[in-house]
Amino acid sequence: MRLVFCGTPQFAVPTLKALSRVGHRVDLVLSQPDRASGRGLEVQISPVKQYAEQHGLAIAQPEKIRNNTELQEHLRALSPDAIVIVAYGRLIPLWMLSLPKHGNLNVHASLLPTYRGAAPIQWAVANGEMETGVTTMRIDEGLDTGDILLQERVPILPGQTSVELSPVLAEAGADLMVRTLVGLEQGTLQATPQDHRRATLAPILEREDGRIDWTRTAQQIFNRWRGFQPWPGAFTSFRGKKLILHAMELAADAPGFNTPPGTLHRTGNRLLVACGEATWLDLLELQVEGKRRLPVEAFVNGLSLAEGERLDPR
Repeated sequence: MRLVFCGTPQFAVPTLKALSRVGHRVDLVLSQPDRASGRGLEVQISPVKQYAEQHGLAIAQPEKIRNNTELQEHLRALSPDAIVIVAYGRLIPLWMLSLPKHGNLNVHASLLPTYRGAAPIQWAVANGEMETGVTTMRIDEGLDTGDILLQERVPILPGQTSVELSPVLAEAGADLMVRTLVGLEQGTLQATPQDHRRATLAPILEREDGRIDWTRTAQQIFNRWRGFQPWPGAFTSFRGKKLILHAMELAADAPGFNTPPGTLHRTGNRLLVACGEATWLDLLELQVEGKRRLPVEAFVNGLSLAEGERLDPR
């Protein structure tokens, strides 16, 4: 097929790579404009743009697409059979939706209609799901509401973080898109409307999502820490300063006493914290705001912990 590809982050690269590998003609790649970020405000080039440049693919980075007549004329001249969209980060305008024969096809990192929105991987992990997957769908004007083409289930392993799960889903999505295009080309694939009654949302993450509520159970807090990697992470406060928790695990041998959530308990070089429903977490790597991150052994070295001292509750 003749394709236009739209994508920006690393999650989109495997699909772009797969489309070229199986012989589709990618006439144009659209990606978000280069942005300055980080402390040094260095210009960051998107992974999709890097791949396109390395493989001689035409690349465009429009600031806006809704009323972009130049882009509209360019795409009409290309006359693609389909527009493939993976984590592009832009709302697709109606003129673009109606342009190609097979429509605008999207890889979404959930089993739609569950986890519609910007952060499906993070919320699936944070909510303790044992399974997720990828969906190819034909985009419409709603938020991830288009008709489903194919789906593939993917297990979420115990302890797996969203960072570890993301490349697994990216590869699964790439394979699914290749199969989707085969089905559309051969006329063997029928789109299925979503059951909107079963829809759940995965909204964009905010900084406060990373603030720990110690009244949650240890499992719930651990799941949220797994899901909210690398941002917003998991943080609380200790003695009036922000405390970032870079690593934790469920306490294998929890203390046998009940104590208010957020209470710290030191045993040797271990630092445990009480959570809701008499559950406990083992803190493994910590960082006080403005200082370097430390393994728990270094953190507790010389720490004078008062009896009943707590991490600040929400």
